Amino acid sequence: MKKLVNAFLAIVIVSFLLIMLVNYLNASEGYGGGNTITVYNWGDYIDPELLDRFEEETGITVIYETFDSNEAMMTKIQQGGTSYDVAIPSEYAIEKMKEEGQLLKVDHSKIPNLKNIDERFLDLSFDPGNEYSIPYFWGTVGIVYNPTLLDGIEFHSWNDLWNEDLKNEILLVDGAREVLGFGLNSLNYSLNETDQAKLVEAKEKLETLQPNIKAIVGDEIKMLMVNEEASVGVVWSGDAADMMWENENLDYVVPVEGSNLWFDNMVIPKTAKNVDGAHQFINFMLDAEVAAQNADYVGYSTPNKEAMKLLPEETISDERFYPSPELTERLEVYENLGKKMLAYYNDLYLEFKMHRK
Repeated sequence: MKKLVNAFLAIVIVSFLLIMLVNYLNASEGYGGGNTITVYNWGDYIDPELLDRFEEETGITVIYETFDSNEAMMTKIQQGGTSYDVAIPSEYAIEKMKEEGQLLKVDHSKIPNLKNIDERFLDLSFDPGNEYSIPYFWGTVGIVYNPTLLDGIEFHSWNDLWNEDLKNEILLVDGAREVLGFGLNSLNYSLNETDQAKLVEAKEKLETLQPNIKAIVGDEIKMLMVNEEASVGVVWSGDAADMMWENENLDYVVPVEGSNLWFDNMVIPKTAKNVDGAHQFINFMLDAEVAAQNADYVGYSTPNKEAMKLLPEETISDERFYPSPELTERLEVYENLGKKMLAYYNDLYLEFKMHRK
C-alpha cells in the first residue's frame, strides 16, 4: 500500500511539473493570457524602453515578436499556433483581415487616450469608425539619396532612378507593393492598378532598372545607406528619417508622380488570449508622452496630436515627413485588391527578383 501511495504521489508531482512546463512554454510562445500579452510588430518599430515601462506600470509581461512583411504577418496569424494579443498591420492588410474575420472589434470605452489622435487619421476607408484598428504611425514611400556621392544627380521623379550613371547604386526595400508601386507610378498608373497588361508593363520596366540595383534588402537597408555603401534607396519615410539622423549627408524626397500614403494601426487578432491586456497596451501607446517618445525613437510620423506638441518644431515642420496637404493629394493608400490580385502582384514581383539572377 505504501508503494502505491508513493507511486501516486510521484505521478502527482510529475503531472504538476509538466503542467508548469506547459504553461511556461505556452507563455513563451504567445499562448498566455492573464498577466501576459504577445505583441506582433514590424522590426525596429517601437522604443524598447516603452515595453519595460508598460510592464512596470501594469504588471503585464510583454512577449514581443517581429515580422518583415504584411503577408508574413497575415499568414502566421491565420495559421494559428501563436496567439497574438496585439498586431500592427498596414491599412490594406487590416481590410483583408477584417473581411476574413481575423480581428476582434476594439472597445473604445477602454481606450480613453483615443481622444489624442488627430481626426484626420480616424474613420478612414479601410476601417470606418475604427471599429477594428487604432492608429500607430503613418508615412510615405520615397527616395533617400546621398548628394555627396552623386555628382549633382537630383531626384524629382521616379524615372530619375533609371539614370545610367546610377549603375549598381540603388537599394530597394523588399516589398511587392512598394516596388511594383513605384514602377506603376513611374508610368503614371495607380498603385492599386488591376489591369494585368499595365502591371506587366510596370514589371518589364522595372526589369530594365536591374543594372542600377545593388540589392533588394530588408531592415539592413538603413545600415547600408548610413555607411554609404550605396547612394540611393527606395524606402519608407521613417527609415529615411532614421538614416538622416545618423548620416547628415542623406536627403529624402517623394517624387512628383505621387507615391504611397500608408497607415499602420494596432489591432486585436481574434485568437487573442488577453483582450483586456491588449486594450491596456493600445491605450498606453496612445498616451501623449509615450507616443512622442516612440515617434522620436522610431522616426516615423505620429498621428497623435497631443504627442506632436511635445516633439521639436524642426521635426513636425519638416514636410518631407509631415507633408503638406498639396503633397498628400498626390498620394494613394494601398487598397485590398483581393487574394487573386495580391497573388498576381506577388508573382510578378518574384519574376522581377528572379530576373536579377
